[in-house]
Amino acid sequence: MGCGASRKVVPESPALVGVKQEGQGHATGAEPGSAAVALAAQRMQVVRFRAKFDLRVLARYDIKALIGKGSFSKVVRVEQKATKKPFAIKVMETRMREGREACESELSVLRRVSHCYIVQLIEVFEAQDCIYMVLELATGGELFDRLIAQRSFTEQDAVRILQMVADGIRYLHTLRITHRDLKPENLLYYHPGAESKILITDFGLANSGNKSGDWRMRTLCGTPEYIAPEVLLRKPYTSAVDMWALGVITYVLLSGFLPFDDENHTRLYQKILRGKYYYTGEPWPSVSQLAKDFIDKLLLLDASHRMSAGQALDHPWVLTMATGSSRKNLQRAISRNLRRRASPQSQSPGSAQSSKSCYSDKSRHKWSKINLGVEESPLSALL
Repeated sequence: MGCGASRKVVPESPALVGVKQEGQGHATGAEPGSAAVALAAQRMQVVRFRAKFDLRVLARYDIKALIGKGSFSKVVRVEQKATKKPFAIKVMETRMREGREACESELSVLRRVSHCYIVQLIEVFEAQDCIYMVLELATGGELFDRLIAQRSFTEQDAVRILQMVADGIRYLHTLRITHRDLKPENLLYYHPGAESKILITDFGLANSGNKSGDWRMRTLCGTPEYIAPEVLLRKPYTSAVDMWALGVITYVLLSGFLPFDDENHTRLYQKILRGKYYYTGEPWPSVSQLAKDFIDKLLLLDASHRMSAGQALDHPWVLTMATGSSRKNLQRAISRNLRRRASPQSQSPGSAQSSKSCYSDKSRHKWSKINLGVEESPLSALL
């Protein structure tokens, strides 16, 4: 759920929200009272937030914890007083143009959608300088956090996830809504249980057309590792950019690697524009040809030839739930690759950061509709 125009708000796993007692105990050298101090600090933080909240919101919700911050927003975990049900409230500042535009973009989408795999807007409170959005709370954590924590992950598990994501994308595209920032950090588990559904979040960069009925887009925006080549080329583009992102997500989900990766943005863009990627290293030898065919039909430079969301759901790999694929457990190799990328020594610090959460403002390489983010060279130099 994007908070602000130039940064990504990636929800911190609400299941993990609270005091992070890193190094607690004498064995790690932490002071015995560190957890209590952190808890007291968190309570003070909640008190400060409560003092600034609109009284209409406080009449209906109890503020429990800060979940994250964005460039133009704060997100808190709350409890509805009447039902005791947990929700998230995103407070978006609208004094600045960037915050106002990000808020309008997200609200224009969330007010229109109602789908089991898309985060649901519950209600909205409008104040003079901010908007309070009460949202469905996903407590199961991020996609990759779950993958790293579980003991087994097979192609069938990957297909179950991708079916939900593709179904949500198909629904959005039916409404002429393009997400434009699909990536694993924006895919959350609804609850901690093994059978939890996936929720698509963060509509701060979403597009739903314009008044003239032109559904083609021209804005350079997204997260570089997941951005489609036609966006880089500044060509008018369509919702097919979401399908490119789904191809990147599938590649990462099955391997822990990105198909196009470089810490230098210029080199990264060049790789994306060439469209060359490889199935080398573990666990690719254990991944089926049908899975690779699924990826190949999404990571096509020609957007008109990419699978649509409906075609992705009808792909043989998805239709058969990968029953003909190897049952080999890919978790160890994928987890190792993800952890390697997330380490401080990693050569690619901008992706697969499993320790980041989807309500926190930690996506350093996010482009927005305001900040186009081409920092190192003109796009003409990439061609």
